[in-house]
Amino acid sequence: MTAARSLLVLSLVALMTSSTAFADQQHLVSPTELAATVADGAAKQDMNRATVREALERPEVQAVASKLGLDVTRANEAVDALSGAELEKAANAAQQVNEQFVGGASSVVISTTTIIIILLLVIILIVALK
Repeated sequence: MTAARSLLVLSLVALMTSSTAFADQQHLVSPTELAATVADGAAKQDMNRATVREALERPEVQAVASKLGLDVTRANEAVDALSGAELEKAANAAQQVNEQFVGGASSVVISTTTIIIILLLVIILIVALK
């Protein structure tokens, strides 16, 4: 019984000293690199949200939404709920809309842009309704 108790105590002591040795080891990713990666991800999401909001503020987008009976204010509020792949898709569509209208779109391009606007609004409203 005493031998078993001694073996248990020695095992616990060995385990405790080895865990502090492991704690002193270098991590694969430094805390600074981890913090920078998280900050970059947050900055990208903020940039994507700003791109979507810029597209939603365009008079052309608001006109298309109005014709379809979609509430741009509600869509704008739903932008905060977007994340990950949904936010990326919406930002890509919004970027295309923004580039089309900045470049002076022709009637053919406006039709394509109208489709993109509709898809953008649908994505945002689907997320809002979840």
